[in-house]
Amino acid sequence: MISQLKLSDTKGSDRMAEEKIQRLIQEQVPGKQITLAHVIASPISEIYESIGIENNGAIGILTLSPCETAMIAADLAAKSAGVEIGFLDRFTGSVVLSGDIQSVEESLTNVVEVFQHSLGFSVVDVTKT
Repeated sequence: MISQLKLSDTKGSDRMAEEKIQRLIQEQVPGKQITLAHVIASPISEIYESIGIENNGAIGILTLSPCETAMIAADLAAKSAGVEIGFLDRFTGSVVLSGDIQSVEESLTNVVEVFQHSLGFSVVDVTKT
């Protein structure tokens, strides 16, 4: 869950005119949620290079909170379809999967359903580009 706090401040200038400054602070608070479940069906090669994984078809991206649940999501994804775990960060809650389009989509869908129905998480729909 992301909460937002708006702060307003006034700042004087040499001409005694006041300029209103708005600051937006976002912070992540503990919650049980999947905030992103996305399939990149045909990624450009630079994406593979920049994240340091082998070109293996489609890429699936998950972000979760609490962040330690990324390990559970990666395990479920790997067991539910023929995908490889390209990246897993238990400190940020990020998981990157790769495989053929159908397998990546199937694995993300399964993760979202298990987290929603078995673990009581708030989830998003699996999206695809």
